Amino acid sequence: MNELHSKWRTAELAKTFLEGVRGAIPAASLQLEVLGKIVSEWCPSPREILDLGCGDGVLGRTLLASHPAAHVTFVDFSEPMLEAAKRQISHNRRATIVKADFTTPAWVKVLGTKRPIDIIVSGFAIHHQTDNRKKELYSEIYGLLREDGIFLNLEHVSSATPSGSNLFDSFFVDHLLRFHTDTNPNKTRCEIEEDYYQRPDKEENVLAPVEMQCEWLRDIGFQDVDCFFKVFELALFGGRKSSNK
Repeated sequence: MNELHSKWRTAELAKTFLEGVRGAIPAASLQLEVLGKIVSEWCPSPREILDLGCGDGVLGRTLLASHPAAHVTFVDFSEPMLEAAKRQISHNRRATIVKADFTTPAWVKVLGTKRPIDIIVSGFAIHHQTDNRKKELYSEIYGLLREDGIFLNLEHVSSATPSGSNLFDSFFVDHLLRFHTDTNPNKTRCEIEEDYYQRPDKEENVLAPVEMQCEWLRDIGFQDVDCFFKVFELALFGGRKSSNK
């Protein structure tokens, strides 16, 4: 994926995701609860947090609210997504928004941070990258973290079998139907299914198994690497920067 060609740069797709999909993500509140539990155990007093590929910034905003001494930098390449985040956190002096294309290593220079980062979180952004770029990006993230810093990735990962992938798709459509029943009761399951399978961003998905990605993190030097939460193809995984490497 390249920033210039990504569908996520369009206001239409950003609006569709934020208004028509975000609220239907299965177990979203539990995902945030698990993320919060890991942070509270491993880094109870963070000072510097980065939300990479922030979308509307839900992960960073959650940590911003629960850690009053922390500063959070929200990074994305999509202007419409950054505008959505800005509407949520523009009043907060502990938040900074940075536009940077993390599809290339240049994003680290754009970030311009001189302080090691305590926590880096990412949500449903890295799965658009090729496997080689994912590994490069994980290494760049490792380099930004302080010793024992945390990286947590809430991500869309691949199923082990086509059958598993089909089950996930059906599961997600069920949740979309439930969500739209409350917000737009006139929308039928057939319409929702058609929108889901023909969504314009689908071609940007480059999914990888969570087990493989955890192994990449271990190879880079992360410790305590695990998949902490998984429902079908929705996984929260990550680890801590080793102080021994």
